Amino acid sequence: MKQSRMEADLYCIHCREESPFTITYINDKLKTICCTQCHHAIDVRLDLQKEFIQEWQQRLLSKPSRMTTEYRDDLSQFLFTLPIRLASKPYRLYDDIKKSRIIMRDFKDVKHW
Repeated sequence: MKQSRMEADLYCIHCREESPFTITYINDKLKTICCTQCHHAIDVRLDLQKEFIQEWQQRLLSKPSRMTTEYRDDLSQFLFTLPIRLASKPYRLYDDIKKSRIIMRDFKDVKHW
């Protein structure tokens, strides 16, 4: 799961003026919009567990075709990097799951600041 933030100047109905906002996306889907002056936040309902499951399903289902494309493009590079990638895969999976759990924990309490 990937979290990204961006800044934008929008009109705040609480400040009654244009002010900077922080917009948070999770997997390219809108999660929160928060005014940086008055800290009024709008939270978009997003089922993070469902997002997590859909992301992993997509990754698992597309893996065979991605590997086929890799070895067809450059077989020697594919065979050279395969042992390293196989050895590091458990750590990369652990790291992805850990980052996803942190994102889910942060948004479970509806804390934005």
